[in-house]
Amino acid sequence: MTIHPELAKAFEGVTTATITTVLLKKGLRNVWMRGTKPIRPGLKRQIGKAFTLRFVPAREDLATPASWASPISTRAAIEAMPEGCIAVVDAMGVTDAGIFGDILCARMAKRGVSALITDGVVRDVAGVLGTNLPVWCQGVAAPASVAGLTFVGWGEPIGCGGVAVFPDDLIVVDDDGAVVIPAALVEAVATEAAEQERQEAWIMSEVDKGVPLPGLYPPNAVTKARYDAWAKGQ
Repeated sequence: MTIHPELAKAFEGVTTATITTVLLKKGLRNVWMRGTKPIRPGLKRQIGKAFTLRFVPAREDLATPASWASPISTRAAIEAMPEGCIAVVDAMGVTDAGIFGDILCARMAKRGVSALITDGVVRDVAGVLGTNLPVWCQGVAAPASVAGLTFVGWGEPIGCGGVAVFPDDLIVVDDDGAVVIPAALVEAVATEAAEQERQEAWIMSEVDKGVPLPGLYPPNAVTKARYDAWAKGQ
């Protein structure tokens, strides 16, 4: 599930903030996953196709330690994760049951999973950090997942942080959190986002020169003409 190198290159230097703006212009407002924060400072920006997993509220006959050996388990889901994917987990925003711990994260890292993103929390935090698997989540909690959640499957549409995520949607995550790009819009967003980053870098240079914001940001017709002339000379 590793994305094409040309696509990865197209998104180089494109922030999640820029992506949300580009998607907003296309009418998509709900693309930023709430509660997806880097587990530690300095995590490298990640991009990859979504591999979805889903929990529902705990039900006592299903959410038991015995369920960890079930064919429908987080363990089985991890073995289905392709290299380069980003695991996106719907934990319903539950913050008192850790969906993954150090052993599961270590296996994900070994399989080449790019990152784990969830609106829930993880456990065994020291061990998780030691795996070097990039994780975005709401925090940490000692109780196991079955204390508050029942795992029900993978590879289907989910809601994570209040956002609909479909398998193979493109996920971009950085210090500002995680954003989903619908698969059908990826190429268009890549082109428009790269151009927006370029234009905003030029605008920032104008700000550094002391140019006032009205008419500069957002650019009016005169500013656009000046930018176009600059861009042609590059």
